[in-house]
Amino acid sequence: MQGYRGSSSRRRRGRVIRRKEMPLWQELPLLLVVAFCLAVLIRTFLVQAFFIPSGSMENTLLVGDRVLVNKVVYDMRDPVRGEVVVFRGTDSWAPEQPSEPISNTFGAKLGRTIGDLVGVSRPGEKDFIKRVIGLPGDKVACCDDKGRITVNGEPIDEPYLYEDSPLDAPPNPRQCSSRRFAEVTVPQDEMFVMGDHRLVSQDARCQGTVPIDNVIGRAFVVVWPTNRFTSLSVPESWKAYAAAQPVGAAPLGSSPAREPDPGTAAAVLPLLLSVGVSARSGLWFRLRGRRLRS
Repeated sequence: MQGYRGSSSRRRRGRVIRRKEMPLWQELPLLLVVAFCLAVLIRTFLVQAFFIPSGSMENTLLVGDRVLVNKVVYDMRDPVRGEVVVFRGTDSWAPEQPSEPISNTFGAKLGRTIGDLVGVSRPGEKDFIKRVIGLPGDKVACCDDKGRITVNGEPIDEPYLYEDSPLDAPPNPRQCSSRRFAEVTVPQDEMFVMGDHRLVSQDARCQGTVPIDNVIGRAFVVVWPTNRFTSLSVPESWKAYAAAQPVGAAPLGSSPAREPDPGTAAAVLPLLLSVGVSARSGLWFRLRGRRLRS
């Protein structure tokens, strides 16, 4: 009898107590909430998707394209010439007119509000996407004898250009209708940006330079539509120029390049990790074996 009781006691001690599984109707809303929170955190601190509403960056970016924007890269360093950046325009920048009309129905507004929370909505009226041409201290002008822009006197080949502005149009400080513009010395802590479709782009030629602090992030890849999936790398001509002049010709006494800011990563990564661990606690793996009918 003692041997029997001892065997039974060992079986009880070795018994695994299984946690009661949640039914699907409870798990699914929880997973949706976790996914929504992750999307909001990622959109706020790390990566955000932007919709291209106008043709100012054609044919690099077409109307309707969606790009991913890295929002932390410029916490580590300043922008580089040739990069495509998203930024908030200053008061002198007029909102770009979208190529497609925007619906103002309740459903459309609700969709835009939710999309903005998770980072897949249209940009705001003061959000722009352009290519970095000049850094602090650079002298930007147009044109050389071949109609190219010059940076610190060096002409730049721009293979991405589409429909450049005409050479014979007179310069207009309030309208970017001419290819020619007087030499601009980029102020400290600002940048000179231009669109790739120069004929229609309203950019720094007539709207002024942009503070680097206004940069939201770097557009690094086109993700939609899928047949246009491509990276937005720095063109070879700008890489060659950077090899000779790696930083802007900023005047003496200018502020140094920004140092990495560990605060954002320190605050966000623990949140992402904790939410991710919670999501992996069994809910997701149990759902993998189930199929929902559409």
